[in-house]
Amino acid sequence: MSREDLKQAAGESTSEPAGAPPALADATLPTPAPAALDASGGQSAVAPARPGRAGLVVAAGVLLVEAFWLVAALPGAALVSDVGALLVAGWATVACAGVARRHPVPLRRFWTLLAATMALAALGRAIWTAQRLGGGDLPHTPLVGAIFTAGILTGTAALLCSPSAPRTGVGRARTLLDGVIVALALVPIGWVLVFRGVAAAELADPARTLGLLYPMFDLMQLTILVAVSGPARSVWRPMSVLAASLTIRVVADVVYVSLVARADYAAGHPIDLCWPLSYLLIGLATRNPPPPDCDGTDDTAEAPVPPWWRVALPYLPVGGAIIAVVIARRPTGQTPHLVFVTMMVLLAALAVRQGLAANENLRLVARLRRLAYGDQLTGLPNRLLFNRRLRLALRDGRPVAVLLLDLDGFKQVNDRFGHATGDTLLTGLAARMRAAVDDDGIIARLGGDEFAVLVDGDRPVPPERLAQRLLDALRPSDGDDDVGVHPSASIGIAEYGPQHASHTDLLRDADIAMYAAKAAGKSAYRTCTPALRESAVSRAELIADLRRAVDEEQLHLEFQPIVDLATGAVRSAEALVRWRHPRLGLLPPAKFLPLAEETGLILPIDRWVIHEACRAAATWRDRVPEATVAVNIAAAHLRRPDLIATVTAATAGAGLAPRALTLELTESALIEGTDAVLERLRQLRDLGIQIAIDDFGTGYSSLSYLHRIPATELKIDRSFVARLGTDDDRAYATVEMVTRLAGAFDLAVVAEGVETERQHAAVTAIGCPRGQGYLYGRPDAPATVGQNRP
Repeated sequence: MSREDLKQAAGESTSEPAGAPPALADATLPTPAPAALDASGGQSAVAPARPGRAGLVVAAGVLLVEAFWLVAALPGAALVSDVGALLVAGWATVACAGVARRHPVPLRRFWTLLAATMALAALGRAIWTAQRLGGGDLPHTPLVGAIFTAGILTGTAALLCSPSAPRTGVGRARTLLDGVIVALALVPIGWVLVFRGVAAAELADPARTLGLLYPMFDLMQLTILVAVSGPARSVWRPMSVLAASLTIRVVADVVYVSLVARADYAAGHPIDLCWPLSYLLIGLATRNPPPPDCDGTDDTAEAPVPPWWRVALPYLPVGGAIIAVVIARRPTGQTPHLVFVTMMVLLAALAVRQGLAANENLRLVARLRRLAYGDQLTGLPNRLLFNRRLRLALRDGRPVAVLLLDLDGFKQVNDRFGHATGDTLLTGLAARMRAAVDDDGIIARLGGDEFAVLVDGDRPVPPERLAQRLLDALRPSDGDDDVGVHPSASIGIAEYGPQHASHTDLLRDADIAMYAAKAAGKSAYRTCTPALRESAVSRAELIADLRRAVDEEQLHLEFQPIVDLATGAVRSAEALVRWRHPRLGLLPPAKFLPLAEETGLILPIDRWVIHEACRAAATWRDRVPEATVAVNIAAAHLRRPDLIATVTAATAGAGLAPRALTLELTESALIEGTDAVLERLRQLRDLGIQIAIDDFGTGYSSLSYLHRIPATELKIDRSFVARLGTDDDRAYATVEMVTRLAGAFDLAVVAEGVETERQHAAVTAIGCPRGQGYLYGRPDAPATVGQNRP
């Protein structure tokens, strides 16, 4: 808003007799409300059509002519100033209206309000000029004042409608109050810096004192512009142009007020160039494209945290205003009327602003509470709230039971249909479970596909019946199209008792029972019993001991010979790991290797076995140069890219030729192998490492994968060999078929589990070249391999 806007709003004439100093309200140049800008940043991928360059050239030419006229102090400077401002404001109106039609919908209201602001500035200036020319005096009429006041409102509304402005009414009100507080705080400061001690200003006249409000409204709108700018986004190019326009008006109004206070201002002064220049910049801002995310569809960016200066912005000038009030007090102790009224309004604005801040804080606290204690996907309580209510129930001494529920096969749903479908399914299942529990308990989502139900107090429904209701609720209904996307659930139940020291013990027992339900076939529930608890504790202790076994050298290797059936000579030996447990004694692989695979400990165990087996083989190859060593490799190790480095380091460190090492892999591990795994096996074969398919016939025996896997050996599973001594013709035929199949693929054959002479005779008659079993030697130390035959 310009200096005339406020004076004409006062509706008074301030013309002076000839020779008298110009009054404070003697102004001739109204200014428009400032333009706002979108700080969302960036440039549009497709620039809209820009307003005609001819209009910009004409507007700039008008401004240059006016500048020459005013600087040269030619006759009619006041009229030239009026006409120049009117023409530039009219061009800016057309430019803003044109770009409003071309820009996306979210920006149209912004540019339309700026066009209305420019139109009101042009209309007010036209009426002002016509009345001044007709009457000879400055026409401070209520009509002109009302027009310029409307321009202030539309300009401020434009700022609050920019794409980066707050979207809520409370947010817009807070931003508007920020601008009002800054503007009001500057009134006492302006009084002290500009008017204090200036006797000629006659500031007791209300119309004259309104001059202080010119910079106030400009700074109010500049504060709003800064407030709506996104602090974490790149600057949209019109932002700098429009901010420059408003800054020019702030400086112009401050200089104007200072000149009038010193009685140095006359209509047609060069300072009058600043207002049409601000109009020109607003029109120039329309030549930039909209930001790329102005349609509001970009939901990838998080709402930035406002910087400290943005939070402190409305309060920083208040301290200066307090000091200015103290300085402005007259010797009689009175405070100037305008300063007093301004401070009262400032206090009211601060009170309202603090009320809005308190309301926002309350809303924020409520939202944070929902985020902290609620699951955002299902709307159920989360783990934190569930544990809190569980602890509260235990503290009150009420009977407490916990049902822990885990969905069976939910990972397959995510893998098959994607996580979006999985989330939709979880939401639907959560609603079913909530309805099934009803008021008999509190259901919560602990995370992923894991849920829990808290049952406390006098329970009209036993936990087992509640678990059955949950299982029934999760069964697919008749109207479901695809039963495959409705997983079942395994539920564990634990009731609080003397054996529980805290809520974590209760949840542990529920977890134990839940895994027992999974082991029982899933889609079932189990209640935790002392036997289940003891078994789980023992299992956990065994896993903890296994983690220390490798470092404390509790593992050792034994080797079982693989012999040539024709000569009985030992051709190879399979490395078998054993665990000398400090408390449980010697444990066979079946006791701890499944736990190792489940926990990932199989990887360091495999690496240790490979290195130890290679070192052992290097010692006996001095005696039997053709003997090799075989090592079993877990499927998890086969999928690791460092397998080749592990094998080569082990053979090189032991001084063992790569061809002397055979890696034994199960069919299930090989059939699940990806192209990367197959390529890894080919690289091992290129190095000379032998590849054996272990337990052949018990997994996914398929001719197709025999073509793909670079194997060198087949080991017939002991279950087929064991039946050879029972006159089982089908077992004989199976072993014979596998032997012929291996010959067709140029693979060596080893018959596992040969324990009797009859089995030896059968595999020899079939034509198996090699055998392995207790008949040829039990697992033993490397120095005595093959020497402990029965």
